[in-house]
Amino acid sequence: MAAGTTTKERLERLINAKQQLEAQINRNGQILAANDNVGMSGPLVDPEGFPRNDIDVYQVRLARQTIICLQNDHKELMNQIQTLLNQYHSEIATTDPELVNRASALDLDSDRSPGGANITDLAPARAIVVVNLVSPDSPAERAGLCAGDAILRFGSINSDNFKGDLAQIGELVRNMQSQNVQLKVKRAEQQLDLILVPKTWSGRGLLGCNIVLPPEAMDH
Repeated sequence: MAAGTTTKERLERLINAKQQLEAQINRNGQILAANDNVGMSGPLVDPEGFPRNDIDVYQVRLARQTIICLQNDHKELMNQIQTLLNQYHSEIATTDPELVNRASALDLDSDRSPGGANITDLAPARAIVVVNLVSPDSPAERAGLCAGDAILRFGSINSDNFKGDLAQIGELVRNMQSQNVQLKVKRAEQQLDLILVPKTWSGRGLLGCNIVLPPEAMDH
């Protein structure tokens, strides 16, 4: 790693690598689609047990194996991105707390790299948790959270990297104690950007709110 590389630059490189991986996965997916849309699990033999003659079996097997390897690489990249996003949040909160009020670690499109890496590519698509209780005079209330709010992004955690485990959010909250955490919240038909500062207060915990998995997540 070159000396002097900033966390933001490292993030942009990882996002660029993520985009390249996704392009490769898509290209191999097109190979599967071209072979009778056989996908990742379609049969490669006919009813008599012989290799199908209507598809290129070798090409399909190679594309499937390539996709599996690329998906594993993609998962590892996403883990690295999440770690660096947490670090980036910590750095900008430490060096310039006001900057956190104007910029999100997931919203760097105003300073796009020449390679096109853009952290807004991680924008959330669905709610990861729902707030069902907010205590008076708590950090959550001061941040503007309300019962019924659907949280689309909690700091560096979004629908792309959330594992469906509330402990993942708890760990982020502990790591970001007394620092600004960016939230993207859906309230009715509005999307709001809020700043939450986890810290000790007169009640329990660091937030003063209760969050649960959304109903659709608990159905799986």
